[in-house]
Formats: sequence, structure tokens, C-alpha cells
Amino acid sequence: MRIDPVRTAIYAFPVVLAITVVLVHGVAAGRAKPRTNPFGAWLTQAGDAKVVVRPCGAAICGKVVWLKQPIDSVTGKPQTDDKNPDPSLRTHRIVGLQLFLDMLPSTPNSWSGRVYNADDGKSYASTVTLLDGARLEVRGCAGSLCGSEIWTRAAR
Repeated sequence: MRIDPVRTAIYAFPVVLAITVVLVHGVAAGRAKPRTNPFGAWLTQAGDAKVVVRPCGAAICGKVVWLKQPIDSVTGKPQTDDKNPDPSLRTHRIVGLQLFLDMLPSTPNSWSGRVYNADDGKSYASTVTLLDGARLEVRGCAGSLCGSEIWTRAAR
């Protein structure tokens, strides 16, 4: 039985092309540049909330879009901003709450402003720093006492 090299090449070409495409895309994905902005969805360090960061003019905004436990176990209703010092805001739901306030660029990959903490109803001086494409440090300070969390990039 004689093998026709032209016919073999014709049948082999699509297979070789498919393998080449897969390899090139795999290498390109491995060399993909990490994200250089904080925009997107982030899971808090405790994993109990998801915050979407987006541009707000020159600043960045961060809004709660998901809670692990969205229902208050005491009231059986959606969790609200019940510790807010302003009584008129205490009925606002946590999902949808804006956490970053006046967060403006301060250094490359870093923004400074204020962060709202719904756990105590207070706002703190804050810096948000993109550590790499997958980690965001959120640091808040009350006077000289500071604390920080590392958030991880999440699927929307």
C-alpha cells in the first residue's frame, strides 16, 4: 500500500494548526501582563463580602455587591448599616454600600482617602494598594493605630 504524501499533509495540516494555536495561546497567557489597576471584584480577607472597585472620576469607588450572610440572623431581614452614626442611614442595606470615599491616586498602584467600616459605623483614613494583579491591600488608620487586610481578586 502506497502512502500519498500530499494527501497525508492535507489531513495532518488542521491537526498541526490546532496544536500550534493551543500552544501559542498557552504561552501568551503565561506571559500576560498582570493587571495594573484595581478595577473589578474583590473578596475580603475573611471571605465574607465581595466588593467591586470601579473608577469614579479621578477617584476609585468600592461598593459591596455580595455578602456571605446577607440576612441578619436576629431580624431575618437583609443586613443594614445599623451602626451608622446617622440614624437616617441605618436602614440602608449593606449590599450596595459604598466603602471607599474620596480615594484618589497617591503613588503608582496606590490610592488614598477614607474607608467606611460598617462593623462600627466609622470612616478611617485609608490607603488601597494594588500589590499585584490578584491582591489588594486595604489599610485603615485611626490616628497612629493602623490595620490592614489583603483582598483577593474574585470572579464577578
